[in-house]
Amino acid sequence: MEETYRGALVPNTIVAVGEASTAVPGTVIHHVPAETVRYVGCPSIVVLPSGSYVASHSYFGSGSTNSDSYVYRSDDRGTSWRRIAEINGQIWSKLFLHAGAPYIVGTDHCDRSGGRLNGKMVIRRSDDEGHTWTKADSAATGLLSDQDGYHTAPTAVTVHNGRIWKGFEFAPEPDRRTWRVFVISADVDADLLDRASWRFTSQMDTWDDYQWIEGNMVVTPEGGLIDILRSNDQRKKGSHGVDEPAALVHVSSDGTTLTHDAVADRVDFPGGGAKFTVKRDAETGRYFALVNPQEGPDLFRNVLALSTSDDLRRWRVVRELLSHPDPVAHAFQYVDWEFDGDDIVFVSRTAYDDDATGAHRAHDANYATFHRIAGFRDAR
Repeated sequence: MEETYRGALVPNTIVAVGEASTAVPGTVIHHVPAETVRYVGCPSIVVLPSGSYVASHSYFGSGSTNSDSYVYRSDDRGTSWRRIAEINGQIWSKLFLHAGAPYIVGTDHCDRSGGRLNGKMVIRRSDDEGHTWTKADSAATGLLSDQDGYHTAPTAVTVHNGRIWKGFEFAPEPDRRTWRVFVISADVDADLLDRASWRFTSQMDTWDDYQWIEGNMVVTPEGGLIDILRSNDQRKKGSHGVDEPAALVHVSSDGTTLTHDAVADRVDFPGGGAKFTVKRDAETGRYFALVNPQEGPDLFRNVLALSTSDDLRRWRVVRELLSHPDPVAHAFQYVDWEFDGDDIVFVSRTAYDDDATGAHRAHDANYATFHRIAGFRDAR
């Protein structure tokens, strides 16, 4: 269990094209050598009421179980981290805070575990700030489905109209274009570990030749609720760049129905083809996202940027945060983040140089790293 990293905090590290850096950007939460054939996945973070941070990640790859998450804690604003828990049967998971306690929601395995495709839906709570977690072994204790075939990611959970909301996908087939999106919700005063507390919407198919996944629950400027989703498969536009839209799916106020206009709810979104997290800033009403914009014919994640919108439909990149000139073995991806006063704190699935071979490839990250964006509201 003992694993502690302490290092200088480097919140915004931009490496110019043609240059290179051997220093891993940010603060290392966890490192795993590529030779283990275990790769860091699903980073997530939550800010506790005490001001401490709790972060988590999973592993994927042939050397992993594809079913476990590892939990870390920082009591010094991200300068150092220590591992405090291992959760078996919890992956693709988002940490979030509810009624003063941290929860983690996801599935019990991913698509390479024991020949089973995607997992059962699970949720757990910690009553000691992340050190121990409830067991999701029944419908009354956090097992939200008996059936396999579900997928989700560390994306935005939101509270709206007295309910808490999270996006999922029903994913029982290897062909990801057959996956369907839906949303779960529960009354804020209900027992979130009790399956009976949760309401499921209808399911919705994606556009042809695209895959909707990893949706974020966000309240619209008009007071409605949407699931804003990654489109994943991108249709190239030749010399004019690539098509990387996001999809807006509207959720009925009673949490039963999804609606979508294939024209009006298709949004130009730099980074819409890679996993992103969107949240609304309560102070300004603006929306922010951390994204991997795709600017050329090769689709990589070696640039991470901050983007913003006033209305969820018109997005602009306002600050480049992390960059490396090599897109083959370097990446800052699957970022999850939270507001922390005037800052944004985020965790990244980072592929970068180390004392061995470095990352196996950009997708197969060898680090979980922590970063801070100071004064994010100044970015316009």
